[in-house]
Amino acid sequence: MKKVLSVLAFVAIGFSVIAQTKWTVDPVHSSLGFTIKHLSISEISGRFKKFEGSYTSAKANLSDIKISFIVDAASINTEEEKRDDDLRSDHFFDAQKYPFLKFESTSFKKLNGNNYRLFGKLTIKDVTKDVSFRVVYGGTAKDPWGNTKSGFSATTTIDRFDYNINYDPTGLLVGKTVTLNLNMEFIKAK
Repeated sequence: MKKVLSVLAFVAIGFSVIAQTKWTVDPVHSSLGFTIKHLSISEISGRFKKFEGSYTSAKANLSDIKISFIVDAASINTEEEKRDDDLRSDHFFDAQKYPFLKFESTSFKKLNGNNYRLFGKLTIKDVTKDVSFRVVYGGTAKDPWGNTKSGFSATTTIDRFDYNINYDPTGLLVGKTVTLNLNMEFIKAK
Protein backbone atom coordinates (compact mmCIF):
# COMPACT_ATOMS: atom_id res chain seq x y z
CA MET A 1 0.00 0.00 0.00
CA LYS A 2 2.88 2.39 0.83
CA LYS A 3 4.34 1.83 -2.65
CA VAL A 4 1.01 2.60 -4.31
CA LEU A 5 0.63 5.81 -2.27
CA SER A 6 4.22 6.81 -3.07
CA VAL A 7 3.64 6.26 -6.80
CA LEU A 8 0.37 8.22 -6.68
CA ALA A 9 2.04 11.08 -4.81
CA PHE A 10 4.89 11.13 -7.36
CA VAL A 11 2.40 11.20 -10.27
CA ALA A 12 0.36 13.98 -8.60
CA ILE A 13 3.49 16.08 -8.05
CA GLY A 14 4.62 15.44 -11.60
CA PHE A 15 1.21 16.42 -12.98
CA SER A 16 1.15 19.69 -11.02
CA VAL A 17 4.58 20.61 -12.41
CA ILE A 18 3.49 19.73 -15.95
CA ALA A 19 0.24 21.66 -15.53
CA GLN A 20 2.12 24.89 -14.74
CA THR A 21 1.90 27.37 -17.60
CA LYS A 22 4.79 29.77 -18.15
CA TRP A 23 4.26 33.29 -19.48
CA THR A 24 7.15 35.55 -20.49
CA VAL A 25 7.04 39.34 -20.69
CA ASP A 26 6.75 40.83 -24.18
CA PRO A 27 9.11 43.84 -23.89
CA VAL A 28 7.79 45.46 -27.09
CA HIS A 29 4.32 45.77 -25.56
CA SER A 30 5.33 46.44 -21.95
CA SER A 31 6.67 49.35 -19.93
CA LEU A 32 8.20 49.83 -16.51
CA GLY A 33 8.00 53.47 -15.48
CA PHE A 34 8.31 55.63 -12.39
CA THR A 35 7.54 59.11 -11.11
CA ILE A 36 9.20 61.12 -8.34
CA LYS A 37 8.69 64.64 -6.99
CA HIS A 38 11.18 67.36 -7.96
CA LEU A 39 11.55 70.46 -5.75
CA SER A 40 8.29 69.36 -4.08
CA ILE A 41 6.35 71.13 -6.87
CA SER A 42 6.33 68.81 -9.87
CA GLU A 43 6.96 65.23 -10.90
CA ILE A 44 9.71 63.82 -13.06
CA SER A 45 8.97 60.59 -14.88
CA GLY A 46 11.21 57.98 -16.39
CA ARG A 47 11.42 54.35 -17.28
CA PHE A 48 13.70 51.36 -17.44
CA LYS A 49 14.31 50.27 -21.02
CA LYS A 50 15.67 46.77 -20.32
CA PHE A 51 13.90 44.20 -18.16
CA GLU A 52 12.83 40.58 -18.19
CA GLY A 53 9.96 38.96 -16.40
CA SER A 54 7.85 35.86 -16.27
CA TYR A 55 5.13 34.17 -14.31
CA THR A 56 3.82 30.66 -13.89
CA SER A 57 0.34 29.57 -12.89
CA ALA A 58 -1.73 26.40 -13.12
CA LYS A 59 -5.00 27.84 -11.79
CA ALA A 60 -7.44 29.92 -13.82
CA ASN A 61 -8.03 32.22 -10.83
CA LEU A 62 -4.25 32.95 -10.68
CA SER A 63 -4.13 32.23 -6.93
CA ASP A 64 -0.95 30.17 -7.38
CA ILE A 65 0.84 32.69 -9.61
CA LYS A 66 4.60 33.10 -9.16
CA ILE A 67 6.09 36.24 -10.71
CA SER A 68 9.71 37.28 -11.10
CA PHE A 69 11.38 40.30 -12.70
CA ILE A 70 14.90 41.47 -13.25
CA VAL A 71 15.60 45.05 -14.35
CA ASP A 72 18.81 46.47 -15.79
CA ALA A 73 19.56 49.45 -13.51
CA ALA A 74 21.75 51.11 -16.17
CA SER A 75 18.82 51.19 -18.60
CA ILE A 76 17.16 54.01 -16.66
CA ASN A 77 15.93 56.74 -18.98
CA THR A 78 14.42 60.12 -18.09
CA GLU A 79 15.15 61.69 -21.49
CA GLU A 80 17.94 63.78 -19.91
CA GLU A 81 21.42 62.30 -20.34
CA LYS A 82 23.15 64.12 -17.45
CA ARG A 83 20.37 63.17 -15.04
CA ASP A 84 20.42 59.56 -16.25
CA ASP A 85 24.20 59.39 -15.71
CA ASP A 86 23.68 60.73 -12.18
CA LEU A 87 20.94 58.16 -11.53
CA ARG A 88 23.34 55.39 -12.61
CA SER A 89 26.05 56.73 -10.26
CA ASP A 90 26.60 55.92 -6.60
CA HIS A 91 24.37 58.91 -5.70
CA PHE A 92 21.38 56.74 -6.66
CA PHE A 93 21.41 53.20 -8.14
CA ASP A 94 25.19 52.63 -8.27
CA ALA A 95 24.52 50.52 -11.38
CA GLN A 96 28.15 49.49 -11.78
CA LYS A 97 28.16 47.81 -8.35
CA TYR A 98 24.47 46.77 -8.32
CA PRO A 99 23.52 46.14 -11.97
CA PHE A 100 20.04 44.69 -11.36
CA LEU A 101 16.82 45.44 -9.52
CA LYS A 102 14.89 42.24 -8.73
CA PHE A 103 11.39 41.25 -7.73
CA GLU A 104 10.05 37.85 -6.58
CA SER A 105 6.40 37.39 -5.67
CA THR A 106 5.29 35.76 -2.44
CA SER A 107 1.49 35.83 -2.96
CA PHE A 108 -1.27 37.11 -5.23
CA LYS A 109 -4.67 37.85 -3.71
CA LYS A 110 -7.91 38.55 -5.58
CA LEU A 111 -9.77 41.57 -4.22
CA ASN A 112 -12.78 41.94 -6.54
CA GLY A 113 -13.45 41.76 -10.27
CA ASN A 114 -10.08 42.04 -12.02
CA ASN A 115 -8.40 43.75 -9.04
CA TYR A 116 -5.66 41.98 -7.15
CA ARG A 117 -2.94 42.63 -4.60
CA LEU A 118 0.54 41.31 -5.41
CA PHE A 119 3.00 40.81 -2.54
CA GLY A 120 6.68 40.13 -2.92
CA LYS A 121 10.30 41.02 -2.27
CA LEU A 122 11.90 43.94 -4.11
CA THR A 123 15.70 44.20 -4.18
CA ILE A 124 17.38 47.47 -5.04
CA LYS A 125 21.12 47.83 -4.49
CA ASP A 126 21.93 45.65 -1.46
CA VAL A 127 18.50 45.88 0.20
CA THR A 128 15.50 43.55 -0.07
CA LYS A 129 12.14 44.75 1.28
CA ASP A 130 8.54 43.52 1.25
CA VAL A 131 6.32 45.43 -1.18
CA SER A 132 2.76 45.17 -2.44
CA PHE A 133 1.36 46.25 -5.79
CA ARG A 134 -2.19 47.15 -6.76
CA VAL A 135 -2.82 45.03 -9.85
CA VAL A 136 -5.49 45.09 -12.53
CA TYR A 137 -5.66 41.95 -14.65
CA GLY A 138 -6.61 42.85 -18.22
CA GLY A 139 -7.38 39.29 -19.28
CA THR A 140 -6.10 37.23 -22.20
CA ALA A 141 -6.34 37.50 -25.98
CA LYS A 142 -4.86 35.98 -29.14
CA ASP A 143 -2.64 38.17 -31.28
CA PRO A 144 -2.70 38.01 -35.12
CA TRP A 145 0.16 35.45 -35.08
CA GLY A 146 -1.66 32.96 -32.86
CA ASN A 147 0.16 33.81 -29.60
CA THR A 148 -1.89 33.88 -26.43
CA LYS A 149 -1.22 37.05 -24.45
CA SER A 150 -2.17 38.24 -20.97
CA GLY A 151 -2.09 41.78 -19.66
CA PHE A 152 -1.58 43.37 -16.26
CA SER A 153 -1.06 46.85 -14.90
CA ALA A 154 0.52 47.30 -11.48
CA THR A 155 1.37 50.23 -9.23
CA THR A 156 3.19 50.67 -5.95
CA THR A 157 4.94 53.43 -4.02
CA ILE A 158 8.26 52.87 -2.28
CA ASP A 159 10.47 54.96 -0.03
CA ARG A 160 13.85 55.35 -1.76
CA PHE A 161 15.62 55.75 1.60
CA ASP A 162 14.60 52.17 2.46
CA TYR A 163 16.89 51.06 -0.40
CA ASN A 164 19.92 53.18 0.53
CA ILE A 165 19.22 55.76 -2.17
CA ASN A 166 20.10 58.60 0.18
CA TYR A 167 20.92 61.50 -2.15
CA ASP A 168 19.29 64.69 -0.79
CA PRO A 169 18.35 63.36 2.64
CA THR A 170 15.85 66.22 3.10
CA GLY A 171 13.68 64.89 0.27
CA LEU A 172 13.03 68.48 -0.85
CA LEU A 173 15.09 68.50 -4.05
CA VAL A 174 14.36 64.87 -4.96
CA GLY A 175 11.26 63.33 -3.43
CA LYS A 176 11.40 60.64 -0.80
CA THR A 177 8.78 58.38 -2.41
CA VAL A 178 8.83 56.84 -5.87
CA THR A 179 5.76 55.52 -7.66
CA LEU A 180 6.37 52.50 -9.90
CA ASN A 181 3.97 51.92 -12.79
CA LEU A 182 4.09 48.68 -14.75
CA ASN A 183 2.06 47.87 -17.84
CA MET A 184 2.90 44.34 -18.83
CA GLU A 185 1.91 42.04 -21.66
CA PHE A 186 2.99 38.41 -21.38
CA ILE A 187 3.24 35.66 -24.00
CA LYS A 188 2.11 32.15 -23.11
CA ALA A 189 4.72 29.46 -23.75
CA LYS A 190 3.79 27.05 -26.49
